Amino acid sequence: MKPLIVLAGGFGTRLRELVTDVPKPLAPVAGKPFIVHLIEHWIAHDVKEFIFLLHFEAHLIEATLLELLSDKRFGHIKIDVIVETKPLGTGGAILNAVSELGITDSFLVVNADTWLGHGYRELSAADPCALAAVSVPNSQRYGSLMLNEYGISEFKEKSKSNGQAFISSGLYHLLPGIFEGFDPGSSFSLEEEIFPNLVSKNMLGVVKLDTSFIDIGIPEDYLKFCKWIDSEKNNDL
Repeated sequence: MKPLIVLAGGFGTRLRELVTDVPKPLAPVAGKPFIVHLIEHWIAHDVKEFIFLLHFEAHLIEATLLELLSDKRFGHIKIDVIVETKPLGTGGAILNAVSELGITDSFLVVNADTWLGHGYRELSAADPCALAAVSVPNSQRYGSLMLNEYGISEFKEKSKSNGQAFISSGLYHLLPGIFEGFDPGSSFSLEEEIFPNLVSKNMLGVVKLDTSFIDIGIPEDYLKFCKWIDSEKNNDL
């Protein structure tokens, strides 16, 4: 299984009306932080090496990770933490980690506010570069994916997307070389500046998943996830 880079540096402004005292990855769910639910889930899917990229309220997330590592149940995993002194965007944050840790092999990337039922093993086994796609009933909030024989042919903007469609789940399998031409420490977007270049060269593959998916970034979906956990995952997410 490839190492998992976790993007956890965002400000979580849309969730602030419900979660006021901690950053979004620490939003409480059934008595423990959302990120702990995620880590337990990722470990169950064979992830053993984590790299957390932090910025906003980084010290609170670091404290949670340290507490988790003190639990003997998690003694077999490795966690690295990189704290950004300024927001670097999704692309800049990953390049900063690649540079700082000397990463030369491919790796997985995931968002710290998204739950994906499965797909980690499948994407880790797929050729990079690739993303995991899920089908949702209404793609307007996310934007949708146009697919061809190579993988992704186009990212359709949110304003032009609606109805049932495949969307990016936010889980990627990437290579360090895709950041060539960008300087470590610079701020840029993976989705807006790296992926379009890969798509133009037919270099971004796709793994379609039939699994649960939710992004807790808005109050409605955060509360939906909390209810799902409270129900012991007995209903559809």
